[in-house]
Amino acid sequence: MEGTAHRWATAGELVAYVLPPGFHWLEILDAHAHSGASFLPIDVRLTPREQQRLIDRARPSVVVRPEEETVLADAAHIDPDRAWAVVATSGTSGKPRLAQLPRSALGFAVAASLEALDASAYDPWVACLTPAHVGGLLVLLRGVLTGSPITVLDRFEPGALLAGASEGAHVSLVPTMLRRLVNGGADLTRLGAIVVGGGALDPALRDDAEQLGGRIVSTYGSTEACGGIVYDGVPFDGTRVRIDADREDEIGPIELGGPTLMDGYRADPTATAEAFTVDGWFRTGDLGNLDGDRRLWVRGRADDVIRTGAETVWPDEVETVLRSHAQVADVAVAGRPDREWGAHVVAWVVPANPLNPPTLEQLREHCREGLARFKAPRNLHIVETLPRTANGKLRRSVLRAPQHG
Repeated sequence: MEGTAHRWATAGELVAYVLPPGFHWLEILDAHAHSGASFLPIDVRLTPREQQRLIDRARPSVVVRPEEETVLADAAHIDPDRAWAVVATSGTSGKPRLAQLPRSALGFAVAASLEALDASAYDPWVACLTPAHVGGLLVLLRGVLTGSPITVLDRFEPGALLAGASEGAHVSLVPTMLRRLVNGGADLTRLGAIVVGGGALDPALRDDAEQLGGRIVSTYGSTEACGGIVYDGVPFDGTRVRIDADREDEIGPIELGGPTLMDGYRADPTATAEAFTVDGWFRTGDLGNLDGDRRLWVRGRADDVIRTGAETVWPDEVETVLRSHAQVADVAVAGRPDREWGAHVVAWVVPANPLNPPTLEQLREHCREGLARFKAPRNLHIVETLPRTANGKLRRSVLRAPQHG
């Protein structure tokens, strides 16, 4: 793999990398750890136009691609203390933004995650997520910042993961990856903690994975908070969670505080101002509540809540029930405008057998035991695939758009 710009870059410069996953990323990050130069990993799965939009917004000194380095004349200065890593958000609800993550914040997140897992710096990890997303980046940084042994896979494949993992190796996955392991009947006892983030974890999927011997840890966080900083509802030591409601046991907007928060969005002061409260808490855009033990329960994105008549419907709850139907391979639920009720529940289903898709009547009947009648879908669209980001997150905003389905 060619590309050596990181070897001479210095603090105050930003280097953008449009490189596929691989062992070379450990070398790149180690070089940046020593030079203090800032870095921007860009997902190679994005289209050239999407990649260029990120580059134009970031204004790096150098863009590194396989076999090619481009030095840019209009580079913008960057403060390495405030933005050691610049990471694109997933952009599920709109265009992605560039979160500026201080080295101290990333270091805290790495150390706190090991403590939360009761793991040590000597425990091995497997890296199979793209370094362009914070979950994948953090696995690599465990190797760079703490010396953890890291096995790097070029891409995720269930067989390659299990064959390449050392006994007891920890791994970070998104729910779709865990589902592939479960569907293949993988022996999960050889792995350590399976840290699942990047989307809601279906309780049934978790149960199935645990039946296969997996030690599952569900995480909650965001790119702006250096990834998952709440494990199974419990925040890291030093991380603060509050609910913007009259009482924290009520469902309301989730806000985060603590040492893992981003400095702000690069070249976007308006979005930065909107992201933080006056007293410095980060507005996640998610809804949830804290129980009596101050364990966090996440209900979903505020924009995703379906208000139908006087009732509230949470898409994740409906998806969990529909996904248990034998004829459903994958499903997404969103609200569509309704003149009478304000909105109604719509399901997009990828059938297990395209030649024998489920009917709306079958799915509504399937919902009868587990859901109130108003939560069952009133419309059904059979689709080949669901709109997702490059990292597998559902783009529910696309479903809500009138032109989709």
